[in-house]
Amino acid sequence: MKPLGLNHGGYLGETIDIESVLSDCHTAAEDHGWTVHWLETENGLRLLALHRAAETANRKIYLSSGIHGDEPAAPLAMCRLITENEWPDDVELWICPCLNSTGFADNTRENAAGDDLNRDYKHLNTPEIRAHTQWLQTLPDLDFTIQLHEDWEAKGFYLYELKMDDEPTQPRRVLESVKTVCPIDESPEIDGRQNDRGLIAPEMDPRLRDLWPEALWLVMNKTKLSYTCEAPSDFPIATRVEALVRAVRSLLAQRE
Repeated sequence: MKPLGLNHGGYLGETIDIESVLSDCHTAAEDHGWTVHWLETENGLRLLALHRAAETANRKIYLSSGIHGDEPAAPLAMCRLITENEWPDDVELWICPCLNSTGFADNTRENAAGDDLNRDYKHLNTPEIRAHTQWLQTLPDLDFTIQLHEDWEAKGFYLYELKMDDEPTQPRRVLESVKTVCPIDESPEIDGRQNDRGLIAPEMDPRLRDLWPEALWLVMNKTKLSYTCEAPSDFPIATRVEALVRAVRSLLAQRE
């Protein structure tokens, strides 16, 4: 499988009607008995947040997508996961299907005000991220979190594993699952970080970073383990959606 060759200087592939996707997420969640929350922002936006309880909740996991408006496969993958409703029985889930609805209208990474929301989790300058983190603070401590993304420059799928302890994990299983449907990016470096055959495991002190993505806020406040899944957005959108869905299902199926 080869890239489509559409992206030059940014994402130039398919776009989506995000309001329609969110409506489908909302409907599917209600049909399956999830609790629906609307996070009200100071500038009049409403962010959809969903909660799935479990009778025997041995694990608590949070997922998000749609923080960049030029990454359409991420909310599509989340919508498919919610609609198909094939979750492990022992997992309590919290999901935000789209954190940047205004960015999708213009197919931009940033929101309508020109802010990259995924760099605002330290200073909390934007109404969306203030509302989001206020809600996240109400969640219990989490076993791990999953963020769905795309990379318009990527040669294949890759995965960030951000760990704040020494507990053993098995991220290679995710890459093995994904590579049957999507190439893995094996470039030596991605965005200046060492890439080990599709796995990026940075060692860092988040306190030294001036701009925090969502994953850094999460590991500083709610969890010790966070995964960011990156699909290659110069591939067909069906391939990217399938790669992200498989990554999530592989992560949720793992037992320590």
